[in-house]
Amino acid sequence: MNDALSPRQVPRLSDQLHEVARCVLAVEQGRSLTEVLPQVPSGLRPGVQSLTFQVLRHLGTARAVARLLARRPPAPAALALLHTALALLIGDGQGASYPPHTLVDQAVDAAKRGRDTRMQSGFLNACLRRYLRESSALLAQARQDPSALWNHPAWWVERVRRDHPAHWEAILAASNQPGPMVLRVNRRRVTREAYAAQLAEQGIGAVPLGEDGLLLASPQPVERLPGFDQGLCSVQDGAAQLAAGLLLEGRDWRRGDRVLDACAAPGGKTAHLLERADLDLLALDVDPRRCERIHQNLQRLGLQAEVRAADAGEPSGWWDGRPFDAILLDAPCTASGIVRRHPDVRWLRRPGDVGQLVAIQRRLLDTLWPLLKPGGRLVYCTCSVFRAEGQEQVDAFLERHTDALALPSPGHLRPGTVIANGEFNDNDPGGYDGFFYARMDKARP
Repeated sequence: MNDALSPRQVPRLSDQLHEVARCVLAVEQGRSLTEVLPQVPSGLRPGVQSLTFQVLRHLGTARAVARLLARRPPAPAALALLHTALALLIGDGQGASYPPHTLVDQAVDAAKRGRDTRMQSGFLNACLRRYLRESSALLAQARQDPSALWNHPAWWVERVRRDHPAHWEAILAASNQPGPMVLRVNRRRVTREAYAAQLAEQGIGAVPLGEDGLLLASPQPVERLPGFDQGLCSVQDGAAQLAAGLLLEGRDWRRGDRVLDACAAPGGKTAHLLERADLDLLALDVDPRRCERIHQNLQRLGLQAEVRAADAGEPSGWWDGRPFDAILLDAPCTASGIVRRHPDVRWLRRPGDVGQLVAIQRRLLDTLWPLLKPGGRLVYCTCSVFRAEGQEQVDAFLERHTDALALPSPGHLRPGTVIANGEFNDNDPGGYDGFFYARMDKARP
């Protein structure tokens, strides 16, 4: 297949379904979409990504229905195509929509033209047509399974229910909705009001969010954003934009003040700190390729920082012995708070991942705390809704470190939450991703 389509050539739905099923199979085999989507032919990629996201948001239900339709599951490639077609039939209008019979016909056509699925095209046709006849009964039976009802793994559903007994259903429902597109305006180059006016001239609606954010009425390709290449704005969720203010609030920052962004890639929070203050900033990331992303983002925005590929948990390899005035630790986590933007994450994670990541977070906190000056500030954050990676982690840290003074912090932000005038409002479709924030000052002797 050619890597690109001519401008007038419309991708066939069967071709897209074939690629979507390949992506779904890859996720079911433990590979992330970040790795898989770039392998899709470029002319098909936008549609395939949209459809794959929709499938993954309904995969729990599709799997349960498939088990009812097929006592003996087919080969993995055919099963992935069955899951794909069922999820799109079950879907609630997210993404592209097609008449059910068209979707079935195109799925069967995709099976016939696939080397690993052509022998099971008849089986696929029978299953999908039975679903069309019996969808209500099949869905009612399938949704007795929590994973099918909430489209998250059962262990995930139980952990969210235990961690957030008053809000667990809202968290799971919000996590299954597409996230809005939010921009961060580079205050060094343009005011938020002036940039909103530039967007309006392009027919792009936007409303303020937080201190530097603009929530777009609908997602846009960055090529449409005025001045994007010139660094007028960046794409960054509103929850992630809270980090800079929490770290910098309450003191006058002067050129030369030393700040560490300990797990910095791809550099959004690094850039936001530099947009707001003149800092001597060191940005670390363990992956050299991701460090290159930091360099690219800073260059586009006209900002400068020292960027090093290093493990923040091993200071002997990078620290010069001079303590920091502030440290931002955006720690590795399950990413359970951003599944609305990365719907594959829920299917890739395993229950044991939580404990492993909690141990990494603890090591980073304990290792970096001695590098902070007395009177300095550390902000700890994760894009997680699991309390083990948030409040429980910080409570344990405060017990171990009596010189850590807890400051008022947002704590756990649920997906779909916004903060207005200091108050939390839930179930806003333009709300934040799920996040956790804690900030602590180091006591002076």
